[in-house]
Amino acid sequence: MTAADTAAVQIAVTGATGRMGQTVLETAAPRADVEVAVAVSRSSVEQVADVPVDDAGSLGGLLDAEPVDVLVDFTGPSSALEYASAAASAGVGVVTGTTGFDDAERTHLREMATQTPVLWATNFSRGVAALRRAVTAAVAAVPGYDVELTETHHNGKRDAPSGTATTLLEDIEAARPDLEERVHGRAGNAPREPGEIGVHARRAGDVTGEHEVLLAGNDEALSLAHSAGDRAVFAAGALDAAAWLAGREPGWYAFDDVLDGGAP
Repeated sequence: MTAADTAAVQIAVTGATGRMGQTVLETAAPRADVEVAVAVSRSSVEQVADVPVDDAGSLGGLLDAEPVDVLVDFTGPSSALEYASAAASAGVGVVTGTTGFDDAERTHLREMATQTPVLWATNFSRGVAALRRAVTAAVAAVPGYDVELTETHHNGKRDAPSGTATTLLEDIEAARPDLEERVHGRAGNAPREPGEIGVHARRAGDVTGEHEVLLAGNDEALSLAHSAGDRAVFAAGALDAAAWLAGREPGWYAFDDVLDGGAP
């Protein structure tokens, strides 16, 4: 029996004053299956969404003192690893949607899964999960078609292409091994060459997140796209993941495990 079977899952939220941290706190407030026990930030703020916010440097002590089941993180690569390490040391599960990890950082995060359950996803939208499956099926069904991926995010987005776009690219490459080169944008004399995937990252305004995969060939074009209207969709998915992860054995988990596994 998992923690979620008997009571609300107790969560810790990092980056509480950031865009996603605030949204996680706001989204958690009306839910019965999760409860915020700890919120931390590197900024000096007393509370967010009526939740007291402590200094991020005290996270380790708070996790030892409070009955926290799962840490929910949307920060940056270095801080996410620091927070995940504190959680692993305290035997607290980790759900993180942080993107931009390099190979060494991702390996480090995976190593923590030997101590505690870790669930990492580049996107916690159920619609994006459906898009990934649809793209994989479509790409496999039209071999030889050209593939272009375009993503759009708000002007403060740091990593480009986005983590979701990178995941989609990995899905496409797995379904089409002949596509071996990612071409980021085009300029000058740049006709398409065999084996290319075109990748285009746009940053503008306050766009939450848009992803489109274009497949074209044989006198036809197919477009598969997803648009997120509010960050709350990602927060809701992360909280679903936290409720599902509580009480699980140490290991490396994915959002697909939540979607395919049903209730905790």
